This record gives sequence, C-alpha cells and structure tokens, in this order.
Amino acid sequence: MKPLTLVGFLAALIGGPLSGQVATLGGTAGLVSLVAVLSVSIGLINLFPIPLLDGGHLLFYLIEAVRGRPLSEKAQEMGFRIGLAFVLMLMVFATFNDIMHLWTS
Repeated sequence: MKPLTLVGFLAALIGGPLSGQVATLGGTAGLVSLVAVLSVSIGLINLFPIPLLDGGHLLFYLIEAVRGRPLSEKAQEMGFRIGLAFVLMLMVFATFNDIMHLWTS
C-alpha cells in the first residue's frame, strides 16, 4: 500500500493496542523501547489543544486571559463533549488501523 499524501502516510503510522502487543515480541529491549515511545507519545498528545486533555485546559485558560473572564459553563461543556468525541474517534481509528495492518500482512 502506497500512500499518496502526507496525511495518508501519517494515518498509516497511527497504531493502537494491537501494534503495541506485536512490538513487545522483540524481547526486553523491545519492551523498554516501546515503553519509552509510549511515554513520550502520551505526554505530547496530552498537550494537544483538545478540551478533554490538559492542552485543552490550557487553551481555556488562554481564552480566559484574553477575554478577561472565563467561558460559560455551557461552552466549556460543549468543548469537552467535542473533545471526548475526537479522542474516542482517534481510539477507534487506531484500533481499526491495527486490524487492517494485521489483516494485510
């Protein structure tokens, strides 16, 4: 499979729990490497400006600093719902991507 765009290439790199399980077959060094990559990845993803994650809270604080008052509770709740939907879609996509990689290999 040959991705035609950068988005397609990056989408092919997204992996979920199944790709992590396959990576642990490399022994102790593979497991340590997997844990290091997961730690850095989770730390970076947590800083994305998605309202459900820490980066989203920082975004809300930035908006509050610029506006001089916080967003309404309804706006924050809507942001959290959208963020939750985005995170859940990303999880489903990663698992689907794993299944497709296992299916085609």
